[in-house]
Amino acid sequence: MQREIYTEEHEAFRETVRAFLAKEVLPHHDRWEKDGIVDRSAWLAAGRQGLLGLAVEEEYGGGGEPDFRYPAVLAEEFVRAGASGLAIGLHNDIIGPYLTQLATEEQKRRWLPGFCSGELITAIAMTEPGTGSDLQGIATRAEDKGDHYLLNGAKTFISNGILADLVVVVAKTTEEGGAHGLSLLVVERGMPGFERGRNLDKIGQKAQDTAELFFQDVRVPKENLLGELNQGFFYLMRNLAQERLAIAVAAIAGAEHLVEITTEYVKQRTAFGRPLAKLQHVRFEIAELATECAVTRTFVDRCITEHNRWALTPVDASMAKWWATELQKRTADRCLQLHGGYGYMTEYPVARAFTDGRIQTIYGGTTEIMKEIIGRSILG
Repeated sequence: MQREIYTEEHEAFRETVRAFLAKEVLPHHDRWEKDGIVDRSAWLAAGRQGLLGLAVEEEYGGGGEPDFRYPAVLAEEFVRAGASGLAIGLHNDIIGPYLTQLATEEQKRRWLPGFCSGELITAIAMTEPGTGSDLQGIATRAEDKGDHYLLNGAKTFISNGILADLVVVVAKTTEEGGAHGLSLLVVERGMPGFERGRNLDKIGQKAQDTAELFFQDVRVPKENLLGELNQGFFYLMRNLAQERLAIAVAAIAGAEHLVEITTEYVKQRTAFGRPLAKLQHVRFEIAELATECAVTRTFVDRCITEHNRWALTPVDASMAKWWATELQKRTADRCLQLHGGYGYMTEYPVARAFTDGRIQTIYGGTTEIMKEIIGRSILG
């Protein structure tokens, strides 16, 4: 079916993204994977191309365009290109809303121009070594010391952790923490006591730096409190719908691309004297995957439309996230199988997609948490 959510302007933007990937990302991505990190120059190039801060007001250097279809196009093209290193989606869609919605005028003028130019790379530090997805169990503590907060704790699995110049840190600002005692503090590169640990060795997304972060008596000025004190849990919950939708958008695009490349592969590859595509089992496999992708795409596109109307519910976002990411995982496994031994070779896109996409059912809230959210909404 013809997709109807995009206009000519969105398709023109898609061509811009493809040109950017071809020039600034794909020629370097293999080296980035070996290095475990992308070049900062790629972030600056993305800023020059207008790919950063799409929803940020123009007065701060952004695109001034709140239409989520533009970030959706960006996510689709990056995942189709297999470009997992440059975490623009994290920067724009997950961290961006905290800055645009919560920052004071002074903070916006201090941070948003660099956010949009690529000079200030961002990260958000929620996950801790002992808590995983449990925000209620966060132990990192920020004590009020008058003109500053004294921050102590550790975070792990932080995307952009090595490169980040601004880190939005979730910390306890009351003794009990949890829903009524978390706050968001912006820690900046170079603050004494802020240290980065290992660039973690992952099974996929090798070019994307993911790090441990440590905070030992870090003096965070009161001017770096983002939003209101003790309202961090509410802010996190409010922005999760967009985060989960962004993950779903990337997941269905990844699944569709896998079906496309595998379809071409089985047409060309022969077994028992004829193309794999002539075998009934292969045809059934492709038929099932194509149908599952088509049905999922319809729902995710509807979620994008609802989100643009400010009507996407946390439950619908959770449905999109768990279904699309589990589909991506199943599709990667089945498409790799159809490639046979070649599917196990990293030079083939299906092999990289298999490892790069595996995290999708975990971050942004695991599949099990998504089901719990949905189940509670239905059963109470």
